[in-house]
Amino acid sequence: MTTPSHILIVDDEPDIRDLVQTYLNQQGYRTSTAENGEMLRSILSKEPVDLIILDLGLPGEDGLSLTRYLREHFDMPVIIVTGKGETVDRIIGLEVGADDYIAKPFDLRELLARIRSVLRRTHQRPQRKTEKGGPVVHFAGWQLDLGGHQLHSPEGKEVPLTTGEFNLLSVLIHHPHRVLSRDELIELTHHREAGPFDRSIDVQIGRLRRKIEADPEHPALIKSVRAAGYIFTAPVER
Repeated sequence: MTTPSHILIVDDEPDIRDLVQTYLNQQGYRTSTAENGEMLRSILSKEPVDLIILDLGLPGEDGLSLTRYLREHFDMPVIIVTGKGETVDRIIGLEVGADDYIAKPFDLRELLARIRSVLRRTHQRPQRKTEKGGPVVHFAGWQLDLGGHQLHSPEGKEVPLTTGEFNLLSVLIHHPHRVLSRDELIELTHHREAGPFDRSIDVQIGRLRRKIEADPEHPALIKSVRAAGYIFTAPVER
């Protein structure tokens, strides 16, 4: 039998924790809950977690600080939960490495769809060490191991990528020299439709540029196409 994915729900509101935990248990997931960063760290020190649902509005050590901590020390995906209309916090959360977001109040079915989408992209991926013989692509001196989820600079240095950054770069590499709209990129990377004010792709493009562009303010590899989207301009060798 397949071991159920372990999901950690981090929220300071007991009613929300209990509601989400009960629903996800009914959907066949194994769940744990935490009300703050201290409890989150305690759980992660004792057992592996496949995905974290993290409320940004935690008292004390807030969700943004915890997202940064998780990205520095762990490799599991993170879905951030924001309050209604908290666009700035959502964007910052994506900038520091969250894989997806959902705003309160949310429909449990939408949360489930987000969880399944993120896990589908990450649950079966290899650990950080590269498997020999995995597919590798080259562009502008860079090397991306699609099997091992590793990116190396022209100098041979490994550049860590979040799940969202890896998925976005993979999509761009598989569609070089083609303009992709924001809606197409969201569909290809997140398997969902874009909302009317969805800036998640712009945020991830900005983060990716800071990692692979010589001058992120004047990008040469990932260029913006006014009123159309983005285009990956580098030749790709497989």
